Amino acid sequence: MARAATGLGVRDLAKAAGVSPDTVARLERGEDLRESTVAAIRVALENAGVEFIPENGGGVGVRLAKR
Repeated sequence: MARAATGLGVRDLAKAAGVSPDTVARLERGEDLRESTVAAIRVALENAGVEFIPENGGGVGVRLAKR
């Protein structure tokens, strides 16, 4: 959902995070990845304008940051 909101393709996000496109696909399928890999992808998404929303009674989520 976060990747789609930014308009990034799998390859674009993978390049920004320094991981392979297959790794991004594995994350999107819900497979387990190393914490450092997830952190790299998260930073890349945050740099693209994604804000991660913590659990607040309605569940965790994402939104685009105000520019």
